[in-house]
Amino acid sequence: MKIEEVKSTAKTQRISAHSHIKGLGLDENGVPIQMAAGLVGQESAREAAGLVVDMIRSKKMAGRALLLAGPPGTGKTAIALAIAQELGNKVPFCPMVGSEVYSTEIKKTEVLMENFRRAIGLRIRETKEVYEGEVTELTPVETENPAGGYGKTVSHVIIGLKTAKGTKQLKLDPTIYESLQKEKVDVGDVIYIEANSGAVKRQGRSDTFATEFDLEAEEYVPLPKGDVHKKKEVVQDVTLHDLDCANARPQGGHDIMSMMGQLMKPKKTEITDKLRKEINKVVNKYIDQGIAELVPGVLFIDEVHMLDIETFTYLHRALESAIAPIVIFATNRGRCKIRGTEDIISPHGIPLDLLDRLLIIRTLPYNKPELLQILKLRAATEGIAIEDEALTALSEIGTNSTLRYAAQLLTPASLTARAEGASRIAPPHVRAVHTLFLDAKSSARILTQHSDKYMK
Repeated sequence: MKIEEVKSTAKTQRISAHSHIKGLGLDENGVPIQMAAGLVGQESAREAAGLVVDMIRSKKMAGRALLLAGPPGTGKTAIALAIAQELGNKVPFCPMVGSEVYSTEIKKTEVLMENFRRAIGLRIRETKEVYEGEVTELTPVETENPAGGYGKTVSHVIIGLKTAKGTKQLKLDPTIYESLQKEKVDVGDVIYIEANSGAVKRQGRSDTFATEFDLEAEEYVPLPKGDVHKKKEVVQDVTLHDLDCANARPQGGHDIMSMMGQLMKPKKTEITDKLRKEINKVVNKYIDQGIAELVPGVLFIDEVHMLDIETFTYLHRALESAIAPIVIFATNRGRCKIRGTEDIISPHGIPLDLLDRLLIIRTLPYNKPELLQILKLRAATEGIAIEDEALTALSEIGTNSTLRYAAQLLTPASLTARAEGASRIAPPHVRAVHTLFLDAKSSARILTQHSDKYMK
C-alpha cells in the first residue's frame, strides 16, 4: 500500500529585510505606539510620516518632497515602506536607488521621468453594458465541421444566467465559449460578460454552494441583484507609465519586419516629451469629463546623494509639474560633495536650493532596549527560537557594532544551534558566530593595525 504525503498549497514567501513591516503603527489619533506594525521606536519620525500619509490621502501633498535623513540602519527604508503599506495597494509606490539613473541605454533624466510616471496612477471609470448572473446552464451546440473530416465544431453556446430578480437564456458566439473555458466557468459560478467586447470575467462561486465542504479554497460571491442585462461601472487602475509604453510601442503591420521586431527582445526606448504631452492632454480631458481620477502615488529614491547636479536640477522641474507624485528621498550622508561638481560641499550631498523645498524627517540611532525588541521581532519573522539571554547578548553586540550586523548573526547562530542538537539559540552559539564573523568596525580596525600587509 502506497501512502503519499500531500504537500501544502500555502504560499511560501522569501523573508526579506523588511518583511515584518505592516504599517506605521499609529493609534487612531496618529500617535505612535512604541512597538507596533513591525516598527520599534523612532516615534517622532513615525508621527511625521503619519501626517504625510494624511496629506497624501487628502491629495494635498502632490508635487512636494520629503527627505528621510539619518545614520545607516536607523529605519529610513522601513518608514518609507510603512508609508506605502498605510496607503494601501491602490496607491502606486515606486522604489528606486539613486545610482539607477546611470543606465547605459537611456538618459539619466529619462530614467527619473520614467519612475515619476510609474508613481502616478489613473483610475478610469467606465460604464459598460454587461450580462451578469449565476450560471444555471452551459450547453455548447455542435455541428458538422464545414471543412469536412470527422471532427465537430461548436456553432454556438446556450448559457443560462440567474440573478435575484430573474433568469435569462443567451445564445453566444463560439469565440465566447473559448473565453468561458479559459476562465474555467462551470454551472454555479457568478460571471459577467461584456456586451460590446464579449469579454468574460468569472467573479467567483455563488454563495448558495458555500456549505458544500468544511474547508473552502473557493471565493464565494453573493447572487447579483437587478436584471441579468444591465449597465455596470467597471474601475481600472493604470499608471501614466503604462499609458506611455502602450502608445510608444509601434503598432506593427503584417509584414515580416514588424513580426521580427515584435519577436526580438525590445531594447529600452526613450519616450519623447512630445508623446508625454499628448498623453497628458488626453488624461486632463478624461479628468475634466469625470471619466478618470488622478491618484498621485509615492516615488521613493533611496541613496539620493548618488544623484548628480544635472539630475538635481531636473528634479526641480519635475516636482513643479502639474502632474507630479509625492517624492520621498532617503540618505545616510552628512556634509559631502555634490556629485558632478568639483568642490561644492552641501548637507546630505543635496544642493541647498533643493533642500529648501524638502520637508526633512530625522531618524535617530536605536538604544539597547529598542535593539532587543527589533531582534526579537526579526527572530519571530524568520521563525528562529532564541533564549532571552542570547537576545541580550545579541543586542549588546548590536550596540557595540550595528543593528544590521546583529540581525545577520541570527541565522548563522540558529544553524550552529541546530548542528549542536539544541532547539533554541543560547548565548554560547551567539558568541561562537561572533568570533567567526567580523563586523565593519572590527574589520576596519584590523586593516589599520596590519595596513603594511595589504596592497595599497
